[in-house]
Amino acid sequence: MMKQSFHHLILFSQGKSLLPFTQKISEWITSTSIQNGLLTLWCRHTSASLTVQENVDPTVRKDILAFFDRIVPEGNHYAHSLEGLDDMPAHLCTMLTNTHLSIPIENGKMVLGTWQGIYLFEHRRHSHEREIVLHLMGE
Repeated sequence: MMKQSFHHLILFSQGKSLLPFTQKISEWITSTSIQNGLLTLWCRHTSASLTVQENVDPTVRKDILAFFDRIVPEGNHYAHSLEGLDDMPAHLCTMLTNTHLSIPIENGKMVLGTWQGIYLFEHRRHSHEREIVLHLMGE
């Protein structure tokens, strides 16, 4: 029988970073008792995003942050600046990445590669409370 479950996960970023939260998702999946299906994650923000990325070597995350700083620099050259010099670049970074992910669930676990983890990609300089909606459909 097909079931579905929703969960709102609150994450607290510490400024520009890739914040891992794979374990929190895994724990929630276990609580649903759904063994096989499809998990959708949705980021409810326009200045943060989601990504699946390398989960072992932290220099990968450091290089990703440096890359985005180069291609979308902060500055006063944007028309939108009411929320700070980091806000418009954050919106552009979100456009270049993902606000949602779809991950298959098999035998009660996410089907991720050995070196893959799920991250909130915070594009703003300051700490923020971020909400991620999880939706799991399956049996």
